[in-house]
Amino acid sequence: MKKRYLSAAIISLLLCSVSLSSCIGSFRLTSSVMKWNNQVGSKFLNEVVFFAFWVLPVYEVTALADVLVLNSIEFWSGRNPLTASTRIVNVDSESYLIACDGKGYTVTNQTDGHSFRLDFIEATDTWALNIDGELHPFLTFVDDSHVRAITPDGDFRTVELSQAGVMAYQQDVTSQMAGSEKIMQAMN
Repeated sequence: MKKRYLSAAIISLLLCSVSLSSCIGSFRLTSSVMKWNNQVGSKFLNEVVFFAFWVLPVYEVTALADVLVLNSIEFWSGRNPLTASTRIVNVDSESYLIACDGKGYTVTNQTDGHSFRLDFIEATDTWALNIDGELHPFLTFVDDSHVRAITPDGDFRTVELSQAGVMAYQQDVTSQMAGSEKIMQAMN
């Protein structure tokens, strides 16, 4: 009986120390599993998978990994190990290194060394180009089916996230670009 109380006291102490250390993180692993679960199929199939994951302790294991390891790493380093990644992408004859740190992307041209940064601003759901610490927004999420995207003249336009909406935006941008090229040629 004493051993049971001692075990319970140790577990309680460990849980308190974790919760009192303010190591609350994003629970990225558990969130990723839940996000995947929401995309499996119909709401009925999603519910079956959700229940199966509780029975098979998938959610319990991912939550425990988040609490004991991943969130602590995120708290102390400022980066979640699941979001950090680096990839090399080849476009035409250029090679680009794309580094993701969970807060945005740094894109470096490996041929000439030039780089730029794309940051996501969570407070406004906006992607911005970061030039020397100055943010230049170019896309803001309005709702699940609309974004506000920048146009070549620097204005923003609401774009419906459908095939027709994206095609209309592409045509608008293409015609604006062609118009500005004609103006530049006329000026020279």
